[in-house]
Amino acid sequence: MIGMGDLPFGPIAAEYDRHRPAPPEGLIDDLERLGGEVLDVGCGTGKATVALAERGLTVLGLEPDERMAAVARGHGVEVEVGAFETWDAGDRRFDLLTFADSWHFVDPAVAVPRAAELLRPGGKVARFWNSYVLEPEAIDALDRVYRRLAPENPQTWRQAAAWTPVRPDDDPLVRGGFMPLRTRTYRSSALRTADEWVAIAATTSGHLRLGDRLAPLMSEAHAAIEALGGAVRVHRTTVLVLARLS
Repeated sequence: MIGMGDLPFGPIAAEYDRHRPAPPEGLIDDLERLGGEVLDVGCGTGKATVALAERGLTVLGLEPDERMAAVARGHGVEVEVGAFETWDAGDRRFDLLTFADSWHFVDPAVAVPRAAELLRPGGKVARFWNSYVLEPEAIDALDRVYRRLAPENPQTWRQAAAWTPVRPDDDPLVRGGFMPLRTRTYRSSALRTADEWVAIAATTSGHLRLGDRLAPLMSEAHAAIEALGGAVRVHRTTVLVLARLS
């Protein structure tokens, strides 16, 4: 398992912040209703942190990479640097822990008891993930590029790849004593230009680990989208899994 401290996002913090989308408004609406003090774990450049703070919630971001944290602070939110598993919270406790596309980077064996330790009685954990699915014509065009240049890179734009790294029947939080509350799904779609699509793709961990192969891959992916008319329709699915400390 990749730990948060081993993630490759720090060197591209500015690009990550520029191109990654904010959480869906409907999801933020639902989290706002929970209220209380929030710890946003693995907050990155503050996409969820900022959205929650703008709703009037008291939010602290926790981020292992100083470069990502610096960008988040530039948006006016408070962020501390540290790994969730070992961060010194002192006597601070929270009503809500949020993991925006970050739960799959922690070790559940450590993260579950750690979450229980940091929550007030009845506190909640909100984990959410984004998936992006393309239309069949775009899938076929990009598949041809990736098979040649990066066959090991997961082709995450297929419907079958839309994922939630927590199964309702096998949730480590529930096994650790938390009560499952609900799962909600938020959907939207948008037309993305070739420039926009490759900019987003180039900020994902699987792409960043390609090293010198990333630039030629993105160049050919860009050309493939241009050949389709210069844009692709991207269907975004965000899944929220909510649990409560029992």
